[in-house]
Amino acid sequence: MPELHLPFYIYPFFFIVALLYSSVGHGGASGYLALFAIFGIVSPAVAPIALTLNIFVATTSFLIYRHSGYFSFRLLLPFIVSSIPAAFFGGWIRVTDEMFAVMLGSILLLTGLRLLFFRKVEQKLNVSGGIIWMMGIPIGLVLGGIAGMIGIGGGVFLSPVILLLGWADVKRTAAVSSAFIVLNSISGLTGHIIRGNVIFEPLLIFGGVVIAGGLIGSYMGAKRITQKQLQIALGIVLVIASLKLFF
Repeated sequence: MPELHLPFYIYPFFFIVALLYSSVGHGGASGYLALFAIFGIVSPAVAPIALTLNIFVATTSFLIYRHSGYFSFRLLLPFIVSSIPAAFFGGWIRVTDEMFAVMLGSILLLTGLRLLFFRKVEQKLNVSGGIIWMMGIPIGLVLGGIAGMIGIGGGVFLSPVILLLGWADVKRTAAVSSAFIVLNSISGLTGHIIRGNVIFEPLLIFGGVVIAGGLIGSYMGAKRITQKQLQIALGIVLVIASLKLFF
């Protein structure tokens, strides 16, 4: 079983990331992985930790958005049909520390650039179910595989895909993405558990920290902070973390 030596001062930063990500309906896995990278902790062992924290925070976001009436199972289903098995096999695949660093750095860089430069688009009306299934299955397959290997839920990529295609507005996209994150994270985490790549000791403290951040973030996102401000802050952090991994 892998071992990690975590500094005590890392936990407040996880609280902040959970707070920021939950305010836009995400679980925060890419942010947690960015923090591990910034603090020099680069190991495949951090992937299942990020997936577990993702489940905690994204579940909180999903329940809030679903209670508010924004969730669409019709839009979610085509993506998860392929993403859930792909996430499992992605989590089951063993990667070296070097490969993990390169893959993670690439994902963080693309995510950061997406957050910094993505712009809102208008929602299209009456999109046919056939088109959603035809495009959703291959998209879910790719995002699920990446999610399992790297330790993310994939929602940070699914959200811009849905918005750019015009299949939902921002709030409905957040609701679908949060459910997508939870299901993929559970699937990917199962793959890591089967091959013994899970460290349970840090999860109790980490779990309490990110759940607290997630609850506060959900409130702040609805009442206080604009999505544009959050995107800029998160994008800068992820780009810095990716550059640290590459160099």
